[in-house]
Amino acid sequence: MHDLNARHPWSHNDHFHSWILHELPGRRRAALDVGCGHGGLLVELAPWFDRVEGIDRDAGMREVAARRTAELPHVDVPDTRFEDLTGPFDLITMIAVLHHLDLEQALTRVRDLLAPGGRFLCVGLAPPASLRDHAWDMASMATNPLIGAVKHPWPARRGPGAASDGAPPIKDPSIPLDELVRRAAPILPGLRARRHLAFRHTLAWTRPE
Repeated sequence: MHDLNARHPWSHNDHFHSWILHELPGRRRAALDVGCGHGGLLVELAPWFDRVEGIDRDAGMREVAARRTAELPHVDVPDTRFEDLTGPFDLITMIAVLHHLDLEQALTRVRDLLAPGGRFLCVGLAPPASLRDHAWDMASMATNPLIGAVKHPWPARRGPGAASDGAPPIKDPSIPLDELVRRAAPILPGLRARRHLAFRHTLAWTRPE
């Protein structure tokens, strides 16, 4: 399974960009991507918002994202901490980032930074705990190489010829999805959570007007 996935790799995180674009809020003045990584989502959000901002703790990731968006004057990748932002934002996104942060602090920050009617869209990871979690993980294991073969039909290049901008920091998730939703409820009431293939889940919340 590992060898097959390595021959036909695909980005589990980039796969969900289309979900985010489908869930955009009606008002689109400013968007924030927390943990912007290589800046791929910033590029995709740029046509839809007056201003797009991406932040990342990793200086290397910020440098790559800034280079990638250099031709987009309304996209900014500042060296700013999440807790120092002022907002408001009509959209806040996180892809494989929330499990790196203190859950309650991060969700409270999201709530405070969102404009009325603004949306929080999160693609996350969680360790399996329930039977339902394990069933989704088994389904993801079975479908992962099939999706890779469709998205990346030609075997990947290996060795010195393969290009790379570096990998973002990795941390294993520790909060199961059911517990995450329970803990998030007092902060983001009505938060919508859904499990997906590719070992991911999505969270969506709209701040009341």
